[in-house]
Amino acid sequence: MPPWIYLASQSPRRSQLLQQLDIAHELLLPGSDEDAEALETVLPGEAPVDYVQRVTGLKLEAAVRRHARRGLPPAAILCADTTVALGAAILGKPQDGTDAARMLTELSGQMHQVFTAVAVAWEDRRWAALSVSQVQFAQLTQQQIAAYVASGEPMGKAGAYGIQGRAAAFIAHIEGSYTGIMGLPLFETAQLLRSAGV
Repeated sequence: MPPWIYLASQSPRRSQLLQQLDIAHELLLPGSDEDAEALETVLPGEAPVDYVQRVTGLKLEAAVRRHARRGLPPAAILCADTTVALGAAILGKPQDGTDAARMLTELSGQMHQVFTAVAVAWEDRRWAALSVSQVQFAQLTQQQIAAYVASGEPMGKAGAYGIQGRAAAFIAHIEGSYTGIMGLPLFETAQLLRSAGV
């Protein structure tokens, strides 16, 4: 097993979190010939916890095929996906500022769940884990929401917020994994990588 892994994620936060664990890694990102967004389609009636685990598995298998297609040196491949859920509703990445404001209005004053699934592939073996956290948002004013949306931070983030950024000021309480809410639960990730022999 090489002393490094592939990270199949475009999230700079996941890369930073791996660095926090001192895990050397190379990015294994989709090429222009892959429609990565298509993997994130929600199936009718799909529960958030089922969705996040299914999508993570699909992303991992796509990364395994990508690795083989490119003829890259062997190493474990790590993949993760994060989903924000308000009840049974999945709050994905906002389409635009209006969509981000809608999500933040829905989250205002509410407790919601953040699911992050992690999966690792090494040769023909697979390991997976799930982190579940509860996040309590404070009551937000329309001015706070508008200012946060105008900052651009909600874009590209599930639930239209990043706990490690300005939105930290909105979060009254969390239960679970702070790094899981960021997008890569380090406890579960470390366990999976140990299981895979990294």
